[in-house]
Amino acid sequence: MYYVGVDLGGTNIAIGIVDEEFNIVLKDKVPTLAGRPSDEIIKDMADLIKSLVERTGISFDDIAYVGIAAPGTVDPANGVVKYCNNIKMFHYPIAEKLMSHIPVKKVYLENDANAAALAEAKAGAGKGCEDLILITLGTGLGGGMVIGGKLYSGFNYAGAEIGHMAIEYDGKPCTCGRKGCWEAYSSATGLIRMTKEKLMETKDTIMWDMVEGDIEKTSGRTAFNAAKQGDKAGKEVVDMYINYLAYGMVNIVNIFQPQVFAIGGGVCGEGDYLLNPLKEIVDRDQYGTNAHDDKTVIKIAELGNDAGIIGAASLGM
Repeated sequence: MYYVGVDLGGTNIAIGIVDEEFNIVLKDKVPTLAGRPSDEIIKDMADLIKSLVERTGISFDDIAYVGIAAPGTVDPANGVVKYCNNIKMFHYPIAEKLMSHIPVKKVYLENDANAAALAEAKAGAGKGCEDLILITLGTGLGGGMVIGGKLYSGFNYAGAEIGHMAIEYDGKPCTCGRKGCWEAYSSATGLIRMTKEKLMETKDTIMWDMVEGDIEKTSGRTAFNAAKQGDKAGKEVVDMYINYLAYGMVNIVNIFQPQVFAIGGGVCGEGDYLLNPLKEIVDRDQYGTNAHDDKTVIKIAELGNDAGIIGAASLGM
């Protein structure tokens, strides 16, 4: 059998045909054009699925189901997107709508970060393990949890928002409305903010040359690139960022003790320069650090942009 995985994003709808070994046989994407009516988005989604099935040389009889990974708050039991700001869906019955366009037996639905975590547990950084936590370091700090081989999202499907765990009382404002959220410090957005703050207080850092004198050109790479060249201010930003990231990770490890803690998102492009000091701090600061023979393995997520497709296709497996 084959499985269709749909990664519904604010910019693109990425869809793939996935086999029983979690390999993507064929994939493609179309623009979401998020400002338009949701029914039009579903029509394009269905048309691309039909095209992929045809190009793969199979029939809908060979498709076990379709899985959709969607942003926002979802109700997997009823196939409803309860709220998605970027695509303007509100209590939208996405599974039912899609099934009205294509002859499939079942449509599964899950939050996109949760689906990515499931993909990493089944086919990526945590392949073969029962307990994995994934965080993604991008504009925000997304998270997903696989506990005992199953996704965990709470009784109301709104759980695993670990980016909105507060790590500093009355700290920096977060987009969620709280202050001091982990996301405000450990997302790429938080890293950029900290870099800009350091630029404003330090005039002799090479980071000014890197941004060509324009602070608005600061990126998530600026401080890391400067630190690698021995720049003191750049290293201070990197050290602060890694400490905040580790602070939140230690909290999560102390609560769940997952087999694998996977990290995805653009900041992970720093590789070992990020990972090695992060591992050292988490290993040092977690509760009972000298008592555990088996410790959480911290790894870079492996599936990249395909995690949404593979995770969505895995929802019924």
